[in-house]
Amino acid sequence: MYYFPQQPPYFLLILGLFIAVTSGFSLSGTLKIIVRKWAKDSAVKPESSSFTRQLLVPFLGITLGVSLFLYSGLAIFGFPPFLALAIGLPLSLLTCLLVWLQLGSMLDFAKDKGMQSLDLDSLS
Repeated sequence: MYYFPQQPPYFLLILGLFIAVTSGFSLSGTLKIIVRKWAKDSAVKPESSSFTRQLLVPFLGITLGVSLFLYSGLAIFGFPPFLALAIGLPLSLLTCLLVWLQLGSMLDFAKDKGMQSLDLDSLS
């Protein structure tokens, strides 16, 4: 027996995508401000907790948007709501956690060794 949703969550799919994209623009802008501040005050070593507090809210918005998008996408393609949530939520939370840890390590690396150490174009 196949499961066909009576009303697929198209609105939640669009809402999740909108939340993720707008939060991504906000994260990008905040990250650019942080990097400009580091370049301007190069003698001062910034604290690692200061940038995490500034980046946390936009990143949580991305996480919420991606989770909602993945859940509703799975529900539209025929997964029952409980199964779509059971698959989509851990998958998106784990992925966002790994991206957050990578972002933090890259910012720490750039803070310690300078932004020129991240220039991958000069290596080729």
